[in-house]
Amino acid sequence: MHNLRSLGHLTRALSCAALTFVLFAAVRPASAQYRVIDRWKLDDAGGWDYLLIDSPAHRLYITRGDHVDVVDAQTGKLTGTVSGLHGTHGIALNPDGKLGYISDGGGNAVVVFDRSTLATVATIPVGTNPDCIIWEPATQTVWTFNGRSHDISVIDPATQKVVATIPVPGKPEFAVSDGKGTVFNNIEDKNELIRIDARAHKITAEWPSCDSPSGLAFDAAGNRLFPVCDGKKMSVIDSNSGKVLASPAIGDGPDAAGWSAAHKLAFASCGEGVLSVVDAGSADYKTIQTLPTQRSARTMTYDPGTDRIYLVAAEFGPRPAPTPENPRPRPPMIPGTFTILVVGR
Repeated sequence: MHNLRSLGHLTRALSCAALTFVLFAAVRPASAQYRVIDRWKLDDAGGWDYLLIDSPAHRLYITRGDHVDVVDAQTGKLTGTVSGLHGTHGIALNPDGKLGYISDGGGNAVVVFDRSTLATVATIPVGTNPDCIIWEPATQTVWTFNGRSHDISVIDPATQKVVATIPVPGKPEFAVSDGKGTVFNNIEDKNELIRIDARAHKITAEWPSCDSPSGLAFDAAGNRLFPVCDGKKMSVIDSNSGKVLASPAIGDGPDAAGWSAAHKLAFASCGEGVLSVVDAGSADYKTIQTLPTQRSARTMTYDPGTDRIYLVAAEFGPRPAPTPENPRPRPPMIPGTFTILVVGR
């Protein structure tokens, strides 16, 4: 009888443990879901392009046409502005914590600024309409990807001069570095992804990608690239071979991507007003969440220190009638509606 009672206790304990596990498994995905936890308004007008988080400094940089907003990433307060620009696209930061670099597309230049004072310290002529800009760690150089001249300008930050110009086969969009001397770049109008030797300044591979790739995220440890594309698709590409491994579904109109190394998640910010979250820790690369954000929230930056995502959006008025001078006019942004969306869990 003692053995039967012990067996009964054990059976009940195992049943309770199994039930607890089932309940935990059912609750855990919901508790792990991302959500919009804050919305911050900025009063200044103007459009926008890329944004970048400086996680250690709790700073958020947002390119705004003729200036760059610098925002406290904890409070949402505007703390400063880099002004006197012409048509900004992206930001790169020197790991020394002292200098930042702005791709000023309207000025065909890279503007170097002091991160403590936000004052401009140099203006470096580059190719035509510099768009994406990155810091390349292996060579300690700044790379800007020039949309209209179809080339890359490589800048030596010590001399603040262009030391190499690399022609590319089409319109370059976003790029990433593996930190070891290889750069990957989306070629938007060719539906390609190229691989570049950062030391030799040479293209070493051209791979087919998805339709009109724009944003690009990178899992350096897993050797996986995540370009986001038209057709509501993200590609998962092996960074060694160029092989397309999967094409998870995302929202419409993506322009940026992000990667969480800690959680093995890839993100796509989509202009239709959703943030798509892809599980890159599973072999099937499923889209595990489609979070409603706000229409026009097409660019993003991911903060690995806080597991937060920052997006920006605004409301727009009616589109003006086309004219011979402007056959595809953009709708005007409604003043006072520019918003930073903070996403977390």
